[in-house]
Amino acid sequence: MTDDLKTRDTFYWLCELDKASTVMTVEEGIAPREVGARTAAAIVKVLADAEAPGAERPTDYLQVEPLVRRLVGPDSSRIHSGRSRQDMLPTVYRLLLRDRLVLVHRALGELRAGLLARAEQYGTAIVPAYTNGVQAQPTTFGHLLLGYEATLRRSADRLAAAYPRLNACPLGAAALATSSFPVDRERLAELLGFDEPVSNSFDAAQLSPIDVGFEVASAAMAMALSIGTFIQDVHAQYHHARPWITLDNTDLLSPSTLMPQKRNPVALNRARLLASEVIGDGVSTALAAHNVCSGLTDYKRAEAQRTLDRTLALLAEVNAIVAGLRLDEQAGLAEVRSDYSTTSELANVLQRDADVPFHVGHRFASALVTYGRGAQLTVERLDFAEALRLYREIAGEFSGVSAELPMTEEEFRAALDPVSMVASYRGLGGPQPAEFQRMLAAAQEALRVDTGWLDAVAGRLGAAKDAMEASFAALAG
Repeated sequence: MTDDLKTRDTFYWLCELDKASTVMTVEEGIAPREVGARTAAAIVKVLADAEAPGAERPTDYLQVEPLVRRLVGPDSSRIHSGRSRQDMLPTVYRLLLRDRLVLVHRALGELRAGLLARAEQYGTAIVPAYTNGVQAQPTTFGHLLLGYEATLRRSADRLAAAYPRLNACPLGAAALATSSFPVDRERLAELLGFDEPVSNSFDAAQLSPIDVGFEVASAAMAMALSIGTFIQDVHAQYHHARPWITLDNTDLLSPSTLMPQKRNPVALNRARLLASEVIGDGVSTALAAHNVCSGLTDYKRAEAQRTLDRTLALLAEVNAIVAGLRLDEQAGLAEVRSDYSTTSELANVLQRDADVPFHVGHRFASALVTYGRGAQLTVERLDFAEALRLYREIAGEFSGVSAELPMTEEEFRAALDPVSMVASYRGLGGPQPAEFQRMLAAAQEALRVDTGWLDAVAGRLGAAKDAMEASFAALAG
């Protein structure tokens, strides 16, 4: 948790609610200006006293309200007109989540920027990619990193989409049906930086905490799932004697107390655990509200807030991991060449250049793999004469197919080369240079737009804070 969040805690926001209510009740004539001025001065003193070393910062309004009343007397309760803990608690709940959503979105933007920088750095570096845990097709490391960034971009979209629903104000709804006082709910929302009040007062106080809190938590859960996949893919590298993805930062690694050769990737372990805990916290957000009737406080707890706190810790860890990420390009290429993932391109070339049906080319390529692995040969060491024999054998099973392999040895070797294979890709979204550059530019532009959105949100919140402070200070004298 950042230092900023430590001071913008429940106590802080309860006092901010008191500030907003003081300004609004004086403006609406619910409280006399003189009472409002004394109440405002008392709130200032209560906040100042809470800054003293060892001072308590109560989290229940029943403990905060007496601190102000002791300085003003019973008249201070006028600012509580038309208000209840039932609408105050959901308001504080949203404000705590709003702070965290902004910070999560910003940290997520930093992670996306880090992945895009690494993608640009390693845009042409050939590495293996896997399906079912087995080497599948060669690609580039830059292509993989753009894929990971794309998943996180969707998480940023989810957070941004949730923000307007989160940034609506329950305050002034009272317990659930408002009150006979002329409470200006639009003004309360404006003073606290909300975009608008929650329209239905019953929804505001008793229903919206359930789905709004879970929506934010579920966006964090989706992000944790994406990050978890990335962490697992990097962690798998440490199974290899010569990993091609490494962490080049001793703070991210730890030695063994017994085995001198080990450099344990403890940062990956920490991140994986945090990702699991984010998902667990998000599930708790749903379970706390599940099968609970309206009017109870079960669903007005801190599960969603804790989910985002843990998400901030997760993003800090993963940002450090990406900053320390290094690629051994030769090791990645060597791993591709040590297996047979390029043989699918051989079948493609036979169909595209010699009109050999794909099924025939696929059977031939599969027979080559069986032969090569049995002879403990790499793709580069396959015997061309044996390839000619195998093709005749396979082609003989199909009528209308020539028994002679329709390519030279040079063409055969080129078809099995991973660099040539990656360069030959034509599909939308592939790792070929033109597509990589297109996707990189699109991702960079999306990040720029998202950063602009976040800066605008921060600007509006800062302006609302300044405006309320000005109105409150004028009242407090």
